[in-house]
Amino acid sequence: MSHASKNPRHVRIHTLALLLAAALTLSIAPAHAGAVPRPAQAANLVNGCVQTYSPAVDYFPQKVKVEDATGFTVKYFRNYKEVTVLNPWRGAKEQFKYVLVQCGTPQPQGIRNAIVIEVPVGRVIAMSTTHLPHLDKLGLLDRLIGMDTFKYVNNPKVRAMIQRGGMVEIGDGPQVSIEKTVAAEPDIVMTFGVGDPRSDAHPKLLEAGIPTVINAEYMEGTPLGRAEWIKFTALFFNKEAEAQREYAQMKRRYLSVANRVKNVANRPVVLQGVVSRDRWRVPGGGSYAARLIADAGGKYLWSDNTEAGSLSLTFEEVFFRATQADVWLLASFQRFNSIKQLVDTEPRYSGVGAVKKGQVWNYDKRLNENGGNDYWETGVANPDLLLADLVKILHPNVLPNHEPVFWRQLTAEPTQ
Repeated sequence: MSHASKNPRHVRIHTLALLLAAALTLSIAPAHAGAVPRPAQAANLVNGCVQTYSPAVDYFPQKVKVEDATGFTVKYFRNYKEVTVLNPWRGAKEQFKYVLVQCGTPQPQGIRNAIVIEVPVGRVIAMSTTHLPHLDKLGLLDRLIGMDTFKYVNNPKVRAMIQRGGMVEIGDGPQVSIEKTVAAEPDIVMTFGVGDPRSDAHPKLLEAGIPTVINAEYMEGTPLGRAEWIKFTALFFNKEAEAQREYAQMKRRYLSVANRVKNVANRPVVLQGVVSRDRWRVPGGGSYAARLIADAGGKYLWSDNTEAGSLSLTFEEVFFRATQADVWLLASFQRFNSIKQLVDTEPRYSGVGAVKKGQVWNYDKRLNENGGNDYWETGVANPDLLLADLVKILHPNVLPNHEPVFWRQLTAEPTQ
């Protein structure tokens, strides 16, 4: 069946309840059961369905191996995969399970508390720009039929698709349009959750019987772990071989850059974050951002902290340490055109060590016309680039030919 068809395969949803993993059970034996080797296809089917089914065949000879991500698992069986999202949002008590059945083969019996989806998926709606780089790397943009909003897209291929028409915007959160989504006939809608009904779209989508997949890549605590969710996406399209290759190549590049500064004697002291509503939000010492700084040869001011999320601190609590900072990574949604403008918004910033040294940077070098930041699109899917940027900032001579992709250094005074 053509993936351009407007008639997707039927997706069976047996229950949409969110339950603990302990309640998730299947009655079919796994693919490794039994002593007799079974025949296998030469490769996963990435288009079309099985024409002649045999219960002895391994229909997924190409498998992913999860190395750095901690938020999802996959178990392979003869003709289906069991995928579990372990930690969909911070503090979550629910988990999500998906049973991905090779189309043209029978679904397993005894499935409980799972969403059953036939694979390979033909039509997908993505509700985050962070999903776009993985679809692009896997050669799957032709299966993208819609998004929550087009405003923040940076990917030039997707922007061209939007310009040509045919893509649908379905809205976000509880305002998501069920009518538009149903009319688009997606095989899946890939979204994310934060555990707040005022922000999440998936409860409404699931209630309407729309096959909805929670992608929780943002919960990963390491750059490599987050990028490895390309393998999660690949599972729904039988693109395991491509995902394994893409991730392995990116990981080699990341580790190669990290090794360049692994044993540096001088580690510049790094501050990250800005004041917002009288609170200074900085990444915890166990966070994604802190790991990037450490891997780039920096000394993060809160490296003694173990929190994976952000810390909300008073100005005084941060300023006490900030006077020591050699480099300040603003990571601000507000675009400052100079250090002077930054200090004008809060005169006490002038006491930050990095301000005096002129080492103030923001990650807004690549913004689209609506403020869509490519750091959170292309960047998080390519942490080797993020790491190279920070190494260039902290140790300029280590990568002399690298030009920062996402970080912009603020000039002392406004420029014309």
